[in-house]
Amino acid sequence: MFDRVREDVAVAFEKDPAARSIPEVLACYPGLHAIWCYRLAHALWKREFLLAARLLSHLARFLTGVEIHPGAEIGRRFFIDHGNGVVIGETAEIGDDVMCYHGVTLGGDSMVPEKRHPTLEDGVTVGAGATLLGPIVVGREANVGAGSVVLESVPPYCTAIGVPAEVVGDCEQTIEEWKDRLADD
Repeated sequence: MFDRVREDVAVAFEKDPAARSIPEVLACYPGLHAIWCYRLAHALWKREFLLAARLLSHLARFLTGVEIHPGAEIGRRFFIDHGNGVVIGETAEIGDDVMCYHGVTLGGDSMVPEKRHPTLEDGVTVGAGATLLGPIVVGREANVGAGSVVLESVPPYCTAIGVPAEVVGDCEQTIEEWKDRLADD
């Protein structure tokens, strides 16, 4: 447990040039506090203490301004910069080394109890105020621009911007190859 806390603090120093000291990071980073509360709530969720998990996540939202459903799956070294207004839905999946800025929404687009929230693969960065909706996949090391509304999957190593978001620039993998891979999965 303490190794994960040390890892989280190290990520804050790596991802935020404004981080000045360990006590400052421990006391003043609501994104970290939200992740720590999420981990406890997620452990309760997996043990089927669903109400306790939801109550803890609700308390964390009140204290941090970050709402993470305890059913979401979040990898290591996830960093939320500034935190306020981040919403992560129940079936969202977040890989390792992902960074989200404030105001990001990983939302659902269905009332059916199935996979209905985005998947962010390893190394993804999501800019402030971006909204990602539905069971889409944002590929490894991809970027989503601030304020973008993403309704379709984004290939690895690509950048998506705009409303609705479109992939811009050169990508390591063509969009057609990516869509074929998703269809095969």
